Amino acid sequence: MKNIEFGNYLYQLRKENNLTQRYVAYQLEISDKAISKWETGKSKPDLEQLKSLAVLYNTSIDDLLNFKSTGKQIKISKIVLTGGPCAGKTTALSWISNYFTKIGYGVLFVPETATELITNGVAPWTCGTVCDFQMLNLKLQKYKEKTFEKAAKTMDNEKILIVCDRGMLDSKAYMKEIDFKKILKDLKTTEIKERDSYDAIFHLVSAAKGKEEAYTLSNNTARTESLEEAKKLDDKIISAWTGHPHFRIIDNSTDFEEKLEKLLKEISAFLGEPEPLEIERKYLIYFPNLKELEEMPNCTKVDIVQTYLKSIDNSERRVRARGIDGEYMYYLTEKRKISELKRVEVEKRLTQDEYLKYLMEADNTLHPIHKTRYCLSENNQYFEIDIYPEWDKQAIMEIEISNENEKIQIPSFIKVIKEVTEDEKYKNYNLAKEMPKQLVKRK
Repeated sequence: MKNIEFGNYLYQLRKENNLTQRYVAYQLEISDKAISKWETGKSKPDLEQLKSLAVLYNTSIDDLLNFKSTGKQIKISKIVLTGGPCAGKTTALSWISNYFTKIGYGVLFVPETATELITNGVAPWTCGTVCDFQMLNLKLQKYKEKTFEKAAKTMDNEKILIVCDRGMLDSKAYMKEIDFKKILKDLKTTEIKERDSYDAIFHLVSAAKGKEEAYTLSNNTARTESLEEAKKLDDKIISAWTGHPHFRIIDNSTDFEEKLEKLLKEISAFLGEPEPLEIERKYLIYFPNLKELEEMPNCTKVDIVQTYLKSIDNSERRVRARGIDGEYMYYLTEKRKISELKRVEVEKRLTQDEYLKYLMEADNTLHPIHKTRYCLSENNQYFEIDIYPEWDKQAIMEIEISNENEKIQIPSFIKVIKEVTEDEKYKNYNLAKEMPKQLVKRK
């Protein structure tokens, strides 16, 4: 039975990549019949052949080996639940466990590393320096995450959610940026690599901001911050994670139960439960003061190169390189329109080799889009401001929202020309058609 299921999986992967049995056979230097036998479960590829298939089918050898041994494909999502002091993370973790277990997920929790260390005698005030403590904290965090990821691949569930109670970039909020970068260098990693290694980030705002009467130190022996210190720390943590492509901030504008219900909805929407809907609003704005943006602690700059691929089944497909200073992460995105506001969106992270292979499928009728994005966390909302090199008088600002009626608080220093959510000519796909000629005309 497992051979048949694995064969069906190979067949689906080949079809998804629009490849014929003859082409795959030619690439592997074997016969068409051998491919047919694999896909019908009559025989299995060996390890070297699996490695070649992983490259052809834009997947990883680990995925193929895991499916081969278990008879199913495991989808593993790793998210971070972070927030300021007394934000409700402990209760939220319980809600996440109960809710997502009920709908079929295997839910794993990576405990908060700093709290583990502090409550067991290893603290910033017992170590030589704060940097010494944070080095130990980050080393242990990475080791724990890798351990949980390895464990997830051995489990029976087809869908697994790994929830990190704080992640690598939380440490940035507790130290000077220069010291944080030095530690990452010593660990032979980078901020972008660590930040974007998580699939999504969810920040619960501290009770110190909006629910002051609920702020307490009594339920966490590792917490020492005063009310004002908690507010500042909450802002620093938000700033540390600003720049991640899937960052959501859950504020205190409702009561606590509604706050946690909103968190579950946001996580569900990200995971695609029941389906991966994206709801966004888009604005044409006057060209912002870039120097002012770059000096804001709650704003992060990233460079993006977006290339559209040939469409399959009328879906919009694109690959994106996202990063800065030579450090990039790569993504494949497929979108299907439901309404002017709603789209089904599926995103997959790619290796550099996979990204380069997808570029061979580029739609040559569309120009690659080069833009600089400023990710801005303001008023507990997350804005993305896109600066195109062809424009010098205007820019595009987007915000993803959890529902169509959500109130948007435009930052005071942003001057909106008009909303263009439903204006087709400002869709990235159509901008790619016009570049560079018509964009220059709009300056």
